[in-house]
Amino acid sequence: MNYSNILYEVHGPVRVITFNRPEVRNCIDIETAEELCHAFDQFRVDDEARVAVLTGAGESAFCAGGDLKAAFAGRPPIPVTPEDIARHNRGEAPGCIGPTRWTDIYKPVIAAVNGVAYAGGLEWACFADMRIAEEHASFGVTCRRWNIGLADGGTQRLPRIVGMGRAMELILTGKVIDADEAYRIGLVNEVVGKGQSLQRALELAEFMSTLPQDAMRNDKEAAVRGFGQPLSEGLRIEAECFNRVTVSVEARARMFEGLRKFNERDHPDRVPGQGLTPGIIRDDDH
Repeated sequence: MNYSNILYEVHGPVRVITFNRPEVRNCIDIETAEELCHAFDQFRVDDEARVAVLTGAGESAFCAGGDLKAAFAGRPPIPVTPEDIARHNRGEAPGCIGPTRWTDIYKPVIAAVNGVAYAGGLEWACFADMRIAEEHASFGVTCRRWNIGLADGGTQRLPRIVGMGRAMELILTGKVIDADEAYRIGLVNEVVGKGQSLQRALELAEFMSTLPQDAMRNDKEAAVRGFGQPLSEGLRIEAECFNRVTVSVEARARMFEGLRKFNERDHPDRVPGQGLTPGIIRDDDH
């Protein structure tokens, strides 16, 4: 597929997906949503792709949400026909502005938030597992003032990230918060200088790409599927994901290679100059 409104770039095992409509603050119309579905499906099934980084083109916006001007002109990125609405209600549609309702991408996704992340843009930031925000970035459910609801995970992912009280404050008031406040409430993981979010996200992505992938993906799956479940069910899911490592000969071989590296201290932070990336906890024994 040839993309017109996004970029899909290969950086070794990392895929950088960029909202590429800076002239409209990277907001998402129907075509952009379709391209995002294709790009994330490509990332999901590509055995060579280990981590995705999501960012926006330009210096002012990560993503300002859905394209409301296109919607006003009669091209809303929402279900319109009764059949489409029924699919959406059943959870069979990907999302209004892309694959934001997908829950089965168990590879890491990092958002490099390089400007405003409003409405659907905030929902896309919450879609990621980690968020690196530039110091001038801002976040808000700004669609509140236009009588437009959240339809791409905001009401579900935001409370899981910052807690119900903080999430309800943002959802109900539509207030905009800056990067420092977003960091304080746990919405973002790091705040960096202007123009540095993509570099930092790539640094983290490249580091995570060097780690054994089986356990990482299984742990992400267990965390995602188990969140909100009774503890007993969450533990059952964790056991199911953990035990996959012993199911196949190939998986067992990779597990025992990890055990060998542990016992022989054969890993990068035992080699001078090749320690773990800055900001990652160092621990020689685990």
